[in-house]
This record gives sequence, C-alpha cells and structure tokens, in this order.
Amino acid sequence: MSVDNLHDNKIRIDEHSGTATTGHEWDGIEELNTPLPRWWVWTFIATVVWSLGYCVVYPAWPLLHGATEGVLGWHSRTAVVQDLADLQATRAPILAKIKDAPLESIEQNPELLAAARTVGRVAFLNNCAACHGAGAQGAKGYPNLNTDAWIWGGKLADIKTTIEHGARWDADKQTRASAMPAFGRDGILTPEQVSDVADFVRTMADLPDALAPEPKGEKIFDENCAACHGSEGKGNPAVGAPNLFDAVWLYGSDKATVVNRINQGGGGVMPAWKGRLDDTTIKALTVYVHSLGGGQ
Repeated sequence: MSVDNLHDNKIRIDEHSGTATTGHEWDGIEELNTPLPRWWVWTFIATVVWSLGYCVVYPAWPLLHGATEGVLGWHSRTAVVQDLADLQATRAPILAKIKDAPLESIEQNPELLAAARTVGRVAFLNNCAACHGAGAQGAKGYPNLNTDAWIWGGKLADIKTTIEHGARWDADKQTRASAMPAFGRDGILTPEQVSDVADFVRTMADLPDALAPEPKGEKIFDENCAACHGSEGKGNPAVGAPNLFDAVWLYGSDKATVVNRINQGGGGVMPAWKGRLDDTTIKALTVYVHSLGGGQ
C-alpha cells in the first residue's frame, strides 16, 4: 500500500464535531481539518495588499547605495529634522531673551526663570547627570549640587565659570586648576603624621567617631594644609579647597578614606563645556544648577 493510500485511509469524519480529520494522529489524538475563519483569511489578504501599497508609497526596500524613495518621498529623518526646526522656532523668542538678559535678572523674572530651568534641566540630564546623578545628588567623587557646599563657589558667576571651563581640564587654559599634594606618596609626611592630621581634620566636622585632636595633628595641619584650607579649615573657593568644617565630604569621611586622600592627593576632573554647549544653554544650565537649592 502506498503512503498516499495509507494517509487517505486514515481520514475520517469526527463523530463529535462532524469535521473531517487530516489523517494525522499522535498517541490517539487526531488533528481536525478545520478551515480558517473567513474573516481571518480576508484580514490576511488585506494586510498583504496594504504591505504592497506601503512599499510603493513609502521608502521600503534597501538598495546598494540607498533605498527605494517611495511615491511620497517621505522620510522619518526628514520629519524629525522638521520637528526640531519647528521646536527651535517656537523657543527662539524666549531663548533670545535668556541670551540677552544678565544672569542675575533671569532669576528675578518668572517667565525667564521657568524657561531657563526647563532648558537647563534638559541640558543637565543630557550632559551632567551621568556624574552628578539625575537629581544632582552627586556620588563619591562627584559633588552634590543640592547643598550649599561649593568647592569653587556657588554664586551664579562662579557656577557659570566652572561649567564653561571645567576643573583640571587640560584642554582649557582657563580651567579651574589646583591639586592637593600627595603628602604620603611623595614623602612629604610620614604615615604617622598622615594619621595624626587625618584625626585632626575629622574632628573639624565633629564626626561621631572622631578621636580627640592632638596638638601634633593641629601643628601638621597648620604647616601643610592651612595655606589652602585656611587656618580654621573653612576652605578657599579660589583654589578649590573644600570647607573641612561641614559634613559634606566628597570622597567619604571615614578614617581610611581621609588617610588615603592625604596620601594620594589629586582631585577630580570636570569637562569644560564652553564650545560644546552654546552660550544660551550654558546660561540656562547655570540658572538651573543655582536654583536647585544650594546656590549662594
């Protein structure tokens, strides 16, 4: 008996549904030869026709040096470019006002302040959030911009200068330039002296686990650190020396971290954004950062 005849002999009418079987059977389970619903067939045909029409009307098929253009010649890239141009045209009047207004007057004008904060927030999320966090809360080695502890100063002009020229950014001649000496690595202080001055510095911020300061730690501080941080440790924004009396510690305040900072010295690097962002965006970004709550 041929395979076809064997298959035909297995086809029968199912007594429960009245539908013919396909002749396929697995472990006593037979497959019914149920036709597709007519609505589904017509829907499938319609989608095929629609796809053919789409290929004719819109760009669809890749070619060696491009793609089919389509009857309408419409491109999603062109549409995006046009949308951006329309958005720029809509924003142009308020951006022109921000560009021409002094920084201090922007915060005094509700309309300009709202616009500057909107533009500045977008610029911040696109360029600054990777280091400072989406909420500008900072992280280890990256300042929290919501506090009033500013390494280089928190006034509008100070913030604008820092954004424009960055910090320790070698490609910018006007960058904020300073570096903490590596007191331990370069042999300026002995390990014992580093430990003593670390204990003294930690008492300035009144840390809960700080040891009682010893005169020798204070003497080491006066001889090596006071020139930048001040004799009282209040810091100096002109040289990027942090205030050691506040509880805002950029790299952490535990003893091991403080010792490591004194040993290794150095400082973080911030890119210079002048030339990468236009002047209006930098001004808006300055206002946004200043209005986060910690601006001076």
